[in-house]
Amino acid sequence: MSSAPPPGLPFVDATTPPVLALTAPVTRDRVPELCDAVRELLERTRAGVVVCDLAGLGPPGLTAVDLLARLQLTARRAGGRIRLRDPDPALRALLDLVGLRFEMEGEPEEREPALGVEEEVEPGEAAV
Repeated sequence: MSSAPPPGLPFVDATTPPVLALTAPVTRDRVPELCDAVRELLERTRAGVVVCDLAGLGPPGLTAVDLLARLQLTARRAGGRIRLRDPDPALRALLDLVGLRFEMEGEPEEREPALGVEEEVEPGEAAV
């Protein structure tokens, strides 16, 4: 026995992108499987962004950098991008060292002022 789906459009939370948790150990053998997972999440959810949770990734290394670069490339080819959640500070430094820029969760997007930031005004000048 089955019931008919409710009428109308299905509920989709457009503000919450899908999350892919990356766990240790990171090996080259896992790269194709994780790239497929990113592609599938983007196609299934049509979200445009996949959040990669890096809390369980373990110590950073060049294998992790290679994985993130390939995940970003896969996401771009699928019409989306990845956003990093909870990256280790050493991984962030390593990404900067090799010249890779990723969107980080919790940071304002480029060219957007941070919320709640006010510029100091000199006495006598009108506030903007």
